[in-house]
Amino acid sequence: MTPLILYRIFIFLATPFIYVWLKIRQMRGKEDGQRIHERFGRRLRRRPAGTLIWMHGASVGECLSMLPLINRILKENPSAWVMVTSGTVTSASLMARRLPERAFHEYISVDMRGACRRVVRHFKPDAVLWFESEFWPNILSEIRAAQIPLVLLNGRISDRSFRRWRRMLCLIRPLLELFTFTFGQTEEDARRLRVLGARDAVCVGNLKYAAPPAPVNKDELQRLLKQIGQRPAWVGGSTHPGEEEMMADIHVQAAKALPGLLTISAPRHPERGDEVRRAFEKRGLKVAQRSKGEAITADTDVYFADTLGEMGLIYRMAPVVFVGGSLVPFGGQNMLEPMRLGRVVIIGPHAFNFREIVASGKERGALIEVKDVAGLLGNLVFYLKNPDECADVGERAEALAASEMAVLDRVYDVLKKRIGLQ
Repeated sequence: MTPLILYRIFIFLATPFIYVWLKIRQMRGKEDGQRIHERFGRRLRRRPAGTLIWMHGASVGECLSMLPLINRILKENPSAWVMVTSGTVTSASLMARRLPERAFHEYISVDMRGACRRVVRHFKPDAVLWFESEFWPNILSEIRAAQIPLVLLNGRISDRSFRRWRRMLCLIRPLLELFTFTFGQTEEDARRLRVLGARDAVCVGNLKYAAPPAPVNKDELQRLLKQIGQRPAWVGGSTHPGEEEMMADIHVQAAKALPGLLTISAPRHPERGDEVRRAFEKRGLKVAQRSKGEAITADTDVYFADTLGEMGLIYRMAPVVFVGGSLVPFGGQNMLEPMRLGRVVIIGPHAFNFREIVASGKERGALIEVKDVAGLLGNLVFYLKNPDECADVGERAEALAASEMAVLDRVYDVLKKRIGLQ
């Protein structure tokens, strides 16, 4: 039997457990109970008339990176629509606020053959653009079987994935061969995709560079900046478990050199609210929590921004930003968001998912990489005490983030030729 047939047999046998798994996720707030039917390809909205481009991204990061391309497609193709699919509640909430007219969100179906087939037959997309590296065999094979152009955009193969997939070429090669053509995030990603079996894999740049600065409610920003006043402040954004404890320890030490220091914490997953708040309060720090409407007062040590889709606001609140997922071995989070805003961006040693951006940032003096908590502490104090050096690094960061905006033109030019966009 082929790997695909074996996979389909496994999914069929696992069907009762899939229903239980989704129910558990729903109870934990990780599934939208009002839209759970979409996960099974049922009660789908009516397909809009005209050209329909389907874009899929696993979660928030991928969905954000596709927004410039969505806007470009809709601008150049007045009769076209875009359907975005993803698998997380947070990405669905974000897309509800950020998608333009003639674009809508659906939850990706679970990878059961019947559900996948219903989605493909119902929407009959004219092309499918798949972002990064979430490969689901049934949905991809159903798209291909319907003879719909299937494009991998911003494809990324990490070191760990590359080592694993090279030992299992019989599994990954058939999946990559389903794509009509592929774009790698970097030249190395494109090379790895070709080694693993992708056809026509090229690199024209990283679409993450093409995103505009994150939006902000200017009135709300001014209100918060007024509350902060002249206090020194820094942001820990997109942090992961373990990093908030590090931030708390850093605050205690840095406040000795920076009287009145305000730490702004914006974890990657706001639903970890109670856990994150405890990490700071255990160190005796006074916390104001955004989701509860608590204001920043003179005795607030930590402003806990546990809300969704507000990083454009949070990153504008302070001149120095630590981007999480990098002091713990997660791989890092998107540091381009604060760089676009001219912030001094500090990362830890584990941002291996953004190797190219890190290398460019370090080469141009636009990004600070530290080895450990002590390095973060030292750089935080230095840049908050030296506003001129802080401004210089911020300017270089903004210039680097803007330098590859033309990647959108290059990607769109290829798509025009290959899938018939205007």
